[in-house]
Amino acid sequence: MKFNVHGKKVEVTEPIRNYIEEKIGRLDKYFENPTEITATVVVRIRGIEQIVEVTIPVQKIILRAEESHNDLYAAIDIVSDKLERQIRKNKTRMNRRTSKGEDLGFDLSFEDIKEEEDSTIVRRKQIEMKPMSEEEAILQMNLLGHEFFVFRNVESGDVDILYKRKDGNYGIIETK
Repeated sequence: MKFNVHGKKVEVTEPIRNYIEEKIGRLDKYFENPTEITATVVVRIRGIEQIVEVTIPVQKIILRAEESHNDLYAAIDIVSDKLERQIRKNKTRMNRRTSKGEDLGFDLSFEDIKEEEDSTIVRRKQIEMKPMSEEEAILQMNLLGHEFFVFRNVESGDVDILYKRKDGNYGIIETK
């Protein structure tokens, strides 16, 4: 696996880079062609917390994990474990897609560890898509007490997803 490691408000030293490559690099065993994959690792500081964000695009799937901790090396360990859990947890789903002829770029021959049962959809909900502004959507989401809200943007006419970020601000995902 290739690495694109950079820091925001922090210098990524050679020992930190080597530790990241060692820990995240152990995920190579889960990919069919790890040499063709580039992991993007962003190290940032917010207050006293060290934040490590890892994004690994693999053909049609994007693996992503973020972790913050007071100790940078602990954050790297935790984010690496999170990514491995994501792969192991979703092995069954990836196997289904692979059996339908899709090549996802994963080597699924590893030992299956049952951490959790396969999730199923337990509730289906229909909503009315009333056109509204972004400010109105924020108000509606806060009144409902949700972490995200789907609405039709009055300006563009598109369906957008409003979500609350970990930093307390809001983000919008715009659909095409």
